[in-house]
Amino acid sequence: MYAMKTNRGFTLIELLVVIAVIAFLMGILMPALRMAREQARSVVCASNLKTMGLGWRLYADENNGKIVFGFPGTTTQFMVDPKRHPWVVVPDSVSNATLEERIEGIKQGALWPYITSEQVYRCPSDRRKNVANLGLAFRTWSIPHGLNCPPGGPWGEIKKECKNLTDIRKPSRKYVFVPESDPGGINFGSWILQPVSGEWIDPFGAWHRGRSTNFVFADGHVGRRSWQSQELVDWCTDSIDNPGRFIKRRLINKEDPGEISDWAWAVNGWAYKQLTGPIQTFGPMICMISEQLWPLFAR
Repeated sequence: MYAMKTNRGFTLIELLVVIAVIAFLMGILMPALRMAREQARSVVCASNLKTMGLGWRLYADENNGKIVFGFPGTTTQFMVDPKRHPWVVVPDSVSNATLEERIEGIKQGALWPYITSEQVYRCPSDRRKNVANLGLAFRTWSIPHGLNCPPGGPWGEIKKECKNLTDIRKPSRKYVFVPESDPGGINFGSWILQPVSGEWIDPFGAWHRGRSTNFVFADGHVGRRSWQSQELVDWCTDSIDNPGRFIKRRLINKEDPGEISDWAWAVNGWAYKQLTGPIQTFGPMICMISEQLWPLFAR
């Protein structure tokens, strides 16, 4: 006689053990996968910034050293004064503009002949596009206010802005594109801080590794700043996570050595030709640091 073969299934205990093992492995692998994904996004971000910096420089090279107008203008403003061609154009009705209209404004900008992919104008880690209450955010980058923007602007601290490449002192230290985390979702205007009064005005995207930001500098190289102040990082993050309670202006916390270090780095990288007053200093930590002290802050 032949013994009958039976198909034996998993018992409940065995299934629970398998599920527990899978959950344990996922718990180990998921952080590594998230880190790898963010690392890949950071690489794409740096590549996009490199392309933006190259396009910015090519524009100047083809215009006798004059740098592009750094303040985004509306469609109407551009039509009224076509000689002041902004690097990007924003729709007249910003709040009601569609994503297609916002992308079309990029294509109307003065840098489009040199940077012909709209995806280059954004960082893949920019979360605003996927946050419902921020509207249809797309463009990530903004140009600092001292680079060929209206003199003084709304804050009145710039007496003379840089209009030509030769106006930019120490180009390897001056950033030309900043990932702005504007809670309005459009990045209207330029990126501003107040070096005379000592205030952060516009938040930046500290998206990489939870506290880092990529920049491209006037000499074309891309660098990263890992911010030292958690309070400052939280302020920038609130512009996305809590836009309703976000307060745009932020006085420097003079009791936080990390924020003083961050301020020193940011204000020394902010390009301008002449200010209306001296750069703000904070006690023993002087923001106009010497050549010998610069490497301590340029991290």
